[in-house]
Amino acid sequence: MKDLAGDKTPPRKGARKGAGNAAGKAAGKSAQADTPQAEEHSAALASFERLDRLSHALMGRAEGGLSPISLGLAFSDWATHLALSPGKQAELGWKAGRKWMHLMREMAPHRSDDEGAQPLEPLPQDRRFSAPDWEKFPYSLYAQSFLHAQQWWHNATTDVRGVEARHEQMMQFYARQWLDMASPTNFIATNPLVLAQTLKEGGVNLMRGARYWGEDAVKVMTGDTKPEPTLIPGTDVALTPGKVVLRNDLIELLQYEPSTPKVHSVPLLIVPAWIMKYYILDLEETNSLIRWLVGQGFTVFAISWKNPDEGDRDLGFDDYREEGVMTALDAVCEITGAEKVHGLGYCLGGTLLSVAAAAMARDGDERLASLTMLAAQVDFTEAGELSLFTNEDQLSLIEDMMWEEGYLDKTAMAGTFTMLKSKDLIWSQAVHTYLMGERETDGAMASWSHDATRMPYKMHSQYLRRLFLDNDLAEGRMDTRGTPVFLQDIETPVFAVATQTDHIAPWHSVFKLTWSLPGAVTFALVSGGHNTGIVRPPGAPRASYRLMEHRPGMLHPSASDWAAECAPREGSWWVPWAKWLRKTGDGQEIAPPPMGKGRKYRPLCDAPGSYVLTR
Repeated sequence: MKDLAGDKTPPRKGARKGAGNAAGKAAGKSAQADTPQAEEHSAALASFERLDRLSHALMGRAEGGLSPISLGLAFSDWATHLALSPGKQAELGWKAGRKWMHLMREMAPHRSDDEGAQPLEPLPQDRRFSAPDWEKFPYSLYAQSFLHAQQWWHNATTDVRGVEARHEQMMQFYARQWLDMASPTNFIATNPLVLAQTLKEGGVNLMRGARYWGEDAVKVMTGDTKPEPTLIPGTDVALTPGKVVLRNDLIELLQYEPSTPKVHSVPLLIVPAWIMKYYILDLEETNSLIRWLVGQGFTVFAISWKNPDEGDRDLGFDDYREEGVMTALDAVCEITGAEKVHGLGYCLGGTLLSVAAAAMARDGDERLASLTMLAAQVDFTEAGELSLFTNEDQLSLIEDMMWEEGYLDKTAMAGTFTMLKSKDLIWSQAVHTYLMGERETDGAMASWSHDATRMPYKMHSQYLRRLFLDNDLAEGRMDTRGTPVFLQDIETPVFAVATQTDHIAPWHSVFKLTWSLPGAVTFALVSGGHNTGIVRPPGAPRASYRLMEHRPGMLHPSASDWAAECAPREGSWWVPWAKWLRKTGDGQEIAPPPMGKGRKYRPLCDAPGSYVLTR
């Protein structure tokens, strides 16, 4: 157990300020007068603080990283204001009657379509009722009843005067969770697909599902619920040939072997998020972005972050920038001899890369030829539903969960990420497994998602507070080693990619890069989600993208207006991005650089290295 005296994390805003100040004063008095009474007083205060943190950590683990207090406050705010709003109550009663009449007319036999009672359509991303069987009575009644209830609860949880916007969003979110739980797709008697499968197999599918449920129940009772990856990096995935040319206490730097006789003179450095294994960009041969780039004649380097343990609790944002991004950039320039490097940041890696780029611009370091930001945010004011779980109450809980062990295991936040896509990750999966009796085998991406990484205490706390909660980077309060950095100093050309159905970095939030940065920004809005949209190679079915080129001096369109006016193009965004990289480079082709260089950057082992295998 770590002593609080060694905790270098910035103090938590609003969390036991009195105790913190008292502890600081006691420590000061102890330094001035080393008396047994002062030492006893300081130790007592530290013990009280430790007791609080242990209590909060236990609650956080029991609740899957979610704070019940936040939900309680949101519900109290909504229910109280609704109780004091007779007009809103009357409106909801009136709408309930109208929806009931609409449902009855829509379900009436021999109705004509010109009566105006058209069935409700699910939301575009909701595919639960897409099968033709749901159009037949009585299943159409079940589906339409659910959709009417869904619409009514949206009305009930919005536009209640006096409710804080954040609490309103939380009520919408949790109302949707309860509705998804009660969906007719989740029950045998009301799901025509499950009934058909049961009749076809004579109930054998339910027997298989019961066995699967029993296996999973045993895992829950024994605490063995952490999913393990089924594919091994270097054996099944992450197969692009390369070498580890640098290893320190935080990263391994991978250099990939060229596959073309000539390469572009400007190399590319990939900075993945520290909360994910880098090989999402090097899954299988058919969808590996790294392999594809090498085949296009680019010299590619990638950072593989160490999976931190309790000894890394004091690693902070500056450590990741200096020992990660800047150390890797130094190595790329020395190995290749290039004066300029293309930088690519994925998700949080893009946020980290933008801070590094701002610090380089401040210091007159011009080694970045371009920046590519994949599903990466620099302004977190519209960070989607994930922001509902980022307030003082929630962050204090997460910090206390990290405090004892020195890191946060990704599985500790599984409840949050699962709830963001509950109908896909919980209920649809449960129906498929326990009612249809079909246990899916993990593919490459699902296996990668189970290859969880940990997050060091100080780094994760700084990220959540300074970026997600306080939005310091976008609002000009970010610093590196005490010296301010500003996004407005970055004049490097930027290619930003956002995905349409991203629930982690919503595309409207990523779009803000077009006006947050002063230089030329090319923005691509691509089909798919946070990972599936990025890992979408040429030739992939249903791949499409919209493209916008914004230059300094041009007017800034709103995200919605631009998307409405810009027609999507078929194909993968990889192709126009590669053209953009060549255009922003110097256009020259050279002989491939050596694999590593000298004693400092000599090849240590084959890619994917050792850090990626740590679990």
